[in-house]
Amino acid sequence: MNPADRARAYVGLGSNLHDPVAQVQTAIGLLGDLPETCVELCSGLYRSAPVGMTNQPDFINAVCQLSTRLAPATLMGHLLALEAGRGRVRAVPGGPRILDLDLLLYFGPDGVQHVSRAAEVTLPHPRLHERACVLYPLHEIAPALGIAGRGNVDDLMTKCCGQAIERLADKPAGPEDPASFERVQ
Repeated sequence: MNPADRARAYVGLGSNLHDPVAQVQTAIGLLGDLPETCVELCSGLYRSAPVGMTNQPDFINAVCQLSTRLAPATLMGHLLALEAGRGRVRAVPGGPRILDLDLLLYFGPDGVQHVSRAAEVTLPHPRLHERACVLYPLHEIAPALGIAGRGNVDDLMTKCCGQAIERLADKPAGPEDPASFERVQ
């Protein structure tokens, strides 16, 4: 496929149920199976405390950069189908989930960032700019990336003060000690 006719999309992955590390790793593989889509880059895994509804297990998060010919709404439809295929049920907004796949950003083949408030997909993701659980892994693979109407990833990370997040580099894929969290200052 000619790279010039492909869009670049960033997808946030998260899980806090049923072996979250395995759920995120499996989802990364499934993203590569989407039609007309290649996984180009993926961040490491991060463990983050829940935001909003805090009485639930910690999340495992990552961000992947995709190259795709799929339109944003079509790609979002595939992401929702992958979630459902892994057993995600949207019972409680902000609640625990087996798998969460968010289309964070989408740049067309011309390099222009899509901005959309359509019912099927909102771009950029509406809470991207305020969540350490996506900004830290996104920063790992695209630190200078700009987010329409919000600023660049590098600057936005500084506004996530107090959100607990830890990169799981070289750590076993098992229970982690909550006391080891780094509070973003």
